[in-house]
Amino acid sequence: MTDTSARPLSADTVGGYVRSYSGTTPPDASNRKFWFGLSASVMERIADNWEATTRAYQATRQQHYFSAEFLMGRALLNNLTNLDLVDEAAAAVKANGHELADVLEAENDAALGNGGLGRLAACFLDSCATQDLPVTGYGILYRYGLFKQSIEDGYQAEQPDAWMEDGYPFAIRREEQKRFVTFDDMVVRAVPYDMPITGYGTDNVGTLRLWKAEPLREFDYDAFNSQRFTDAIVDRERVADLCRVLYPNDTTYAGKVLRVRQQYFFVSASLQAMIDAYIAEHGEDLSDFAKYNCIQLNDTHPVLAIPELMRLLMDEHGLGWDEAWGIVQKTFAYTNHTVLAEALEQWEVSIFQQLFYRVWEIVQEIDRRFREELHAAGVDEGTIHYLSPVHDGNVYMAWIACYAAYSINGVAALHTEIIKAETLKQWHDMWPEKFNNKTNGVTPRRWLAMCNPRLSALLTRELGSDAWVTNLDELTTLVDRVNDDKLMDELMEIKAANKADFATWIEHRQGDVVDPASIFDVQIKRLHEYKRQLMNALYILDLYFRIKDGQVAASEVPPRTFIFGAKAAPGYVRAKAIIKLINEIGRLVNNDPEVSKVLHVVFVENYNVSPAEHIIPAADVSEQISTAGKEASGTSNMKFMMNGALTLGTLDGANVEIVDAVGEDNAYIFGAKVEELPELKATYNPYATYETTPGLKRVLDALVDGTLSDDNSGAFHDLRGSLLDGNGWETPDVYYVLGDFASYREARDRMAADYVADPRAWARKCWINICESGRFSSDRTISDYAREVWKLEPTPIHGSK
Repeated sequence: MTDTSARPLSADTVGGYVRSYSGTTPPDASNRKFWFGLSASVMERIADNWEATTRAYQATRQQHYFSAEFLMGRALLNNLTNLDLVDEAAAAVKANGHELADVLEAENDAALGNGGLGRLAACFLDSCATQDLPVTGYGILYRYGLFKQSIEDGYQAEQPDAWMEDGYPFAIRREEQKRFVTFDDMVVRAVPYDMPITGYGTDNVGTLRLWKAEPLREFDYDAFNSQRFTDAIVDRERVADLCRVLYPNDTTYAGKVLRVRQQYFFVSASLQAMIDAYIAEHGEDLSDFAKYNCIQLNDTHPVLAIPELMRLLMDEHGLGWDEAWGIVQKTFAYTNHTVLAEALEQWEVSIFQQLFYRVWEIVQEIDRRFREELHAAGVDEGTIHYLSPVHDGNVYMAWIACYAAYSINGVAALHTEIIKAETLKQWHDMWPEKFNNKTNGVTPRRWLAMCNPRLSALLTRELGSDAWVTNLDELTTLVDRVNDDKLMDELMEIKAANKADFATWIEHRQGDVVDPASIFDVQIKRLHEYKRQLMNALYILDLYFRIKDGQVAASEVPPRTFIFGAKAAPGYVRAKAIIKLINEIGRLVNNDPEVSKVLHVVFVENYNVSPAEHIIPAADVSEQISTAGKEASGTSNMKFMMNGALTLGTLDGANVEIVDAVGEDNAYIFGAKVEELPELKATYNPYATYETTPGLKRVLDALVDGTLSDDNSGAFHDLRGSLLDGNGWETPDVYYVLGDFASYREARDRMAADYVADPRAWARKCWINICESGRFSSDRTISDYAREVWKLEPTPIHGSK
């Protein structure tokens, strides 16, 4: 076999693939068709190493990462970067009459995830491949992803995100490796599509396996020929629903059923493939299954893998309960991603009973044995009932995970302490040895080397090598350059160039004209009340009023561009109202002849990975303002940090560790701390805060006095009521928006003043953040998982490192 990995990415090779995909000469091919051809040539180059890596991993201990989402972003530039082919590709593309930048922009983001959970999974796979670790990701090949967002009259509108309708060269269909997933009402073919995960500076190529649901018969010809046209396709459509969208709206019972069906579909297919691979390598005796396999459950979505593995081991392979349960307890590790106990998945018993009764029987037996075990240990009946996997008509997925898993981890130091003390307290009391912390991280390849080439070049020059790309801790050796004025000026010039690039991009993308010389103040993340985009919006409205009534002169206000990016879940009505509010405030501010000279609001439509790659290198301020104790970790805070944006945030999630790394003088921290909130909330009166905090009454009243329009929908009345009186049915201001507002305003005003007062001092803060970002590399996180949880060793193929 000829090793294609050594072949140059020549103009002729690329041109040949473009001809094949476009049916025309390369100069006449569209950028989209050229992208297909260039992508195919990259796939040819890595094919042999990919196959060799797969073979090497089959013979050793492997880790299997189960996740409902993998927010991969675009693949071509990521692969070119990891393979050190960017310059080669640029020359080959240019020789064929195109520009690489234009070809790269023709790629759609892979719509396989939503927010931080999915992006974390993508970063983890990158780090596993880079470190030669035998890890495979498993998920679902979503046809439309979450949804494609547009903003219409200020409201979020949702359309299908048809990201791969015309094909996707980075996903290889493995028809010969299909599996069959059986529900009580239908049997589904699960066909794997494998995506290669290249590592940086290594020949190893990992795999993300995504399952597509297909009917046993694609088309009922007899039904169609008998004029029963609907019958001919009905099964196909029912099966297609399994992979149509990520997180179908579960505000209805039917939506819940579909979610559970999705989860079972991908874990069953994945487990079947794992068992078959084990048998092919090690024989029919499954007693050593856990010696060669471990599974990380990324949140509760894949927890059905626990009873399903029991079913497969007992029903398909003849093991008894005790032997099968012993294997399960050595196989599964569980990552918790929330501090909100009410956010932990639970499903009605009836869903299990109608979808897969045998799995329901196994869940019942897990519950019975759990109760028996705790009763024998002297645990009180109240605790047993609360922790039991099945009670009050529901199946509690996190409780099954906590019972079966040998490892339970949080994703930031503060988060882990909270789940040990509160969310999962009783579990920690029983089995403290299971608990550990694994602070999240992000890959420095995509989130610095790839998305910020100017800063990357500076760091490589100053360090004397690009060793930082795989060992971000190397940057700590540059901290003492912080007093080099010339270097600090260069850092600010790089930021200015990145901001100019963003201004060009956003104008071209959606027509927003922004001032590159203004402070870029950014909050980009999933829209949720605890993340407090609402508080951000209220601050902007307050600043608008302060300028309008003359409290501050417009000429004295540091020019600022407020950048938002967020999707709200389709059924999350209040989150959608906040998006409308942000856009209404933007309409007010951006159209005011006086205020618009210094303030501008931008809502980036359809925020996902690729827009983030434009936004983050240009950001000056990173808004990380969740209520203390509510954000598990955050990962955008890490991406901003390593690109030289300063954190404006609460002591929540990984913010705590960021401040620990850079010092309080190099971040802007505000608000109540997690340990202070219980006492503060005991006497908290939101209405009194509204009456006594300067400016706050005017801001909240503007939501309902005609200053801002919600088109008479009542959405803004609901937002105001949720803060002041809970609209008569909920706890008012549960996320302490008004309680933290004064502290937030002070910190944000001070931050803006500091930016304009001494640009070099600001640059020094940015430099320290960049140089201290090493602990937030996903390489460090994965190294910790591999050593402490997965017990994996690197398995390099020929020529690696």
